[in-house]
Amino acid sequence: MEFTPETMAANAAAVQARIEAACAKCGRDPSEVHLLWVSKTKPIEAVRAAYAAGARDFGENRVQELVEKFSDPLPGVVRHLIGPLQSNKARKAAACADVIHSVASLDLVRRLDQLAEEENRTLRLLFQVNCSGEGTKSGLAPEEVEPFLRALPETPRLLYSGLMTIGPNTGNPEDARLPFRRLRAWRDAFLGSDGRFARFSELSMGMSEDLEVAIEEGATWVRVGTALFGARDYGAPATKE
Repeated sequence: MEFTPETMAANAAAVQARIEAACAKCGRDPSEVHLLWVSKTKPIEAVRAAYAAGARDFGENRVQELVEKFSDPLPGVVRHLIGPLQSNKARKAAACADVIHSVASLDLVRRLDQLAEEENRTLRLLFQVNCSGEGTKSGLAPEEVEPFLRALPETPRLLYSGLMTIGPNTGNPEDARLPFRRLRAWRDAFLGSDGRFARFSELSMGMSEDLEVAIEEGATWVRVGTALFGARDYGAPATKE
């Protein structure tokens, strides 16, 4: 695929049309749904072309890719880490990410709090839930969600923004509906329940294949890679000049 601003703009328009159609179907305002451009495995040229086409929110699975592409971000760019975060990469994530979608450990929360203070930054966190129970997916088990959220420390450095999940990998978007609905129920139960959850409004769910179902079930962020950047080549280098 050729990465040009024109191509990126055309792809974004097609995705936005899907978002608007899904919102119309369920009576939502399209402005409630934000598009996260998942640039994982894509070269820096793709990021620059997407930026020229208007993209400002970029998502990476790996901390190292986030650092390579976004340590010196273009003006207005918000950097999202959407893949599992290991504690030994927490310092780099705290220095480079603006939003982390994949937190699922109280120890990691405490570590990020410490690092955010050292870096004099505020981090937005979403907590990943393995709603589908698939062994290949990271995140809190459903029975862990409520005790985990109740145990979160109060801290001015971390903004608890909401929840994230990945739909089941079955090839049928409808199979994601119940998991997405469960995630929304947890969000609704905790939103505004105390000061820690005053901004706990985000639902990061839905990708290229199942974004319509996610929107119908309340998604506020859809994480889209393939429909914007084309199929991924996992054997290709992540960045090149």
